[in-house]
Amino acid sequence: MVGRESGDEAGMKQGGLLSSGRLAAVPVLMLPVVLGALWLALAPAAVPPRVLVIAGTVAVAWYLLGGMIAGRRLLDQLSVARQVRAARVTLADEPGCAWIVDSEGAIRGQSAPAGRLRDLTGRDAAALLAGHRANPAAAAAALLARVADGRPVQLPLGDGLILDARRIPDSTLQFWRIETPQPEPAATAAGIGLDYRTVPIALLDLDPDGHVLTTNLAAEALLGPIAPGTFLGDLLEGPGRPLGDWLAEVREGRDTGRGEVLQTRTGDVERALQVTLASSPGIDRIVAVLTDVSALKTLEAQFVQSQKMQAIGQLAGGIAHDFNNLLTAITGHCDLLMLRRDNTDPDYADLHQISQNANRAAALVRQLLAFSRKQTLSPEIIDLRHVLSDLSHLLNRLVGERIIVTVTNDPSLRPIRADGRQFEQVLINLAVNARDAMPKGGEIAIRSENVRLRTGLTLEGASIPQGEYVRITVSDQGCGIPPETLDKIFDPFFTTKKQGEGTGLGLSTVYGIVKQTGGYIFCTSTPGEGTIFALYFPAQRPRPAERPAPAAASPASPRSGEDHRRTVLLVEDEAPVRAFAARALRLHGFDVIEADSGERALQILSDAALRVDIFLTDVVMPGLDGPGWVRMALQAREGTRVIFMSGYMDATLSDNNMAIPNALFLPKPFSLSELVATVESHLAGSMAPARPTDGAPPDA
Repeated sequence: MVGRESGDEAGMKQGGLLSSGRLAAVPVLMLPVVLGALWLALAPAAVPPRVLVIAGTVAVAWYLLGGMIAGRRLLDQLSVARQVRAARVTLADEPGCAWIVDSEGAIRGQSAPAGRLRDLTGRDAAALLAGHRANPAAAAAALLARVADGRPVQLPLGDGLILDARRIPDSTLQFWRIETPQPEPAATAAGIGLDYRTVPIALLDLDPDGHVLTTNLAAEALLGPIAPGTFLGDLLEGPGRPLGDWLAEVREGRDTGRGEVLQTRTGDVERALQVTLASSPGIDRIVAVLTDVSALKTLEAQFVQSQKMQAIGQLAGGIAHDFNNLLTAITGHCDLLMLRRDNTDPDYADLHQISQNANRAAALVRQLLAFSRKQTLSPEIIDLRHVLSDLSHLLNRLVGERIIVTVTNDPSLRPIRADGRQFEQVLINLAVNARDAMPKGGEIAIRSENVRLRTGLTLEGASIPQGEYVRITVSDQGCGIPPETLDKIFDPFFTTKKQGEGTGLGLSTVYGIVKQTGGYIFCTSTPGEGTIFALYFPAQRPRPAERPAPAAASPASPRSGEDHRRTVLLVEDEAPVRAFAARALRLHGFDVIEADSGERALQILSDAALRVDIFLTDVVMPGLDGPGWVRMALQAREGTRVIFMSGYMDATLSDNNMAIPNALFLPKPFSLSELVATVESHLAGSMAPARPTDGAPPDA
């Protein structure tokens, strides 16, 4: 109880008989009596006795009336004082801010929390509404009147505060209290009952220390049967905050609601669960909400893997561009040296070794490009039955005598569209992988068949749309692949072989070729039993039987009637490659004009009298690239044949540039004989061993 006086003294001072305003009423009531007595004493003798009797009676009556009124006031104030004392007993137990207000709006008492904020004892109740109403006095008077009629009133004050005012029973006093809305307590497991068990969200009801009290059916489906009292940390594990600190934050209301992704420890299937802990004030329990995010984590891992593959692919493409230029120069100059020597020359064997190792390096670059899906492919409609039949003999020699290769083809097998040479590389790599998994021997089974997917197929997180496919399976009886490494087998440079026994590019090359061809590849393996690779390629329509064409005369050279040497405009920014190509072509009777950039080539072609039969150009160069300067040159020299040289294919350049007529593509590195044969055959108008661009040339 707050106040500097107590008991009747405080009550009287705060509006009782001792109040100066109310005490003044007694002298005022006695004044007529005093005046009447003075008049009787000083009245002249001439005043009739009857008048004196009437005046005395009036004075006595007035005196008696004044005493009754003063007594009534005194009794009222004593009653109010008793009511105030009784109300202050209630204030002593009030945990919030509360006040006692009399019927005239004076604050007669306040609770301890209210007194600590501001002592308003003896003040007008309008002070409680200051800052909440524009006219606090009028608002307080209206509130007093409404409550005095016996109607409790709840007056909103803003910021969620409510002034609850009601009349104290059997009293003229009013009890005003500030209230804050309390949130509804969260339902507990016991309060929810059957609904809690059947709700389709996994819930765990925990005690404050993280031990399980109850679970629902959805949680048991994720975690299996859970005994009451099991610690949450024994069910889930993973990185993030220590569980003890997390529970303490929730208990103390410091948790921000941020969940953690944890792994399940129980059950046969490992899952990733998003776990969120929540608690409500006044309830000594914690609710754990579990959400299965395994599929999302799988998608996230696949996205990271695709980003990694893309980054390595870009790196491989950049390496291939520079490396193939070096290999072209090495191989070409080696060929030039070997032209001047025969096999009896003491240096011939060394040159042959240089050439062979350069070819091995070129094969390694091709594997990198196949993995990165930037290798130059020449897709065509092929009959796999013929390819597999021809390849089976090579595979049998490749895997050794302890291993048998069996090939089974569907008699009605549909053709596919792929690069035949690269498809053979896929099967060779898979066969070598199977051979290494069977050091004691076994069988490699290759089977081809038509399949129709009516509703699509999802395997290992990848989806194959519905349609008709040709499926090739390569199975072995080897040691199998452990589950923990199965998802890494297509990663570049990943290998389980000893150092020096493998590059880690075999399966990644297979993956790159299959994907670049538009196919799908999946692997299933059981340790100790073997591995199965399944390849799906879109089936193509069989080609109609071709009628034999009438024999045609051999194509004559476009300028067979002209006696002149053919002129080649060679554009290459790499000086060693340009030097080799120029020497090789001159040795075979061509006139060669060299340029180190596209701008220089256009400057040379500005001479209208200059006759050029063919453009031989690199694709990527500083300034104008190969396709750029060739298009500008063809505007004035329409019909000139073009050969593009490049270290790897960039499909985006091919897709985004218009077609260039009479253009071929010669992949780097190339040998002297390949260069000369390509130029001669293209000038003759026949099909060259190099691949056409199908439009704009590839990037390098």
